[in-house]
Order: sequence, then C-alpha cells, then structure tokens
Amino acid sequence: MKRRILIPGALIAFALFVMAIVADLNGKWRGAIKTPDGNEIQVTYNFKVDGDKLSGTAESPAGLVTIDNGKITGDTFSFKVTVDGNDYPHKGKFYTDSCGMDIDFGGQSSHFVVIRDISK
Repeated sequence: MKRRILIPGALIAFALFVMAIVADLNGKWRGAIKTPDGNEIQVTYNFKVDGDKLSGTAESPAGLVTIDNGKITGDTFSFKVTVDGNDYPHKGKFYTDSCGMDIDFGGQSSHFVVIRDISK
C-alpha cells in the first residue's frame, strides 16, 4: 500500500522539479500592452532573478526604467516600474516560454502576454 502512494508521489515531485528548472524567468521577454485608452505599447522586459527577488529593466517607447520591489513566489511574480513619476504595479505568472501579466494603470487593469525573446 505504501509503495502505491510513494511511487506516484515521487514521480509528481520529480515532474514539478523539472518544470521549475525549465520555467526560468531570467532573460528578455517581449510583448505589447493595450492601455485603457486603446493604445498599444511595445515593451521589453529584461528579468534577473536572485532567489525570491526579481530585478531588471523594462523598455518601451517612453524609455528604459528599472524594475523595483520585485518578488517571486513559485511561478508568480510582482514588481513595479515608475515612468514619469507614475508607478505601474505588475503581477504575473510565468510559464516555459511566456508570461501572463496584469498591469495597473491607476485603478484600471490591463492583461497582456509577453514571450521569451530567443534572438541573440
């Protein structure tokens, strides 16, 4: 009886471990944010992970800004960027080759997806 539970449990733990290795947030990610007024902004995030801390940069037509207050818990993360004195909090979930994120535009939220940039 113990063996019936132990083997599937070990296989599930191994699969989760492999997925955690494959799903790495480090690197460059590109996408487009649709703003509440209907405009589309091309963005590039360059994420750097150190334990449960997330840092890096975000680039858009408005320029390059740093990622502040970044945190990672499992496959979810959060951070903020400040553009022209305005804070834009982000929350997201990462997968192997994409991230789904929500950005707060002063009370209005917008969902968008970025994909891993594999170009060199």
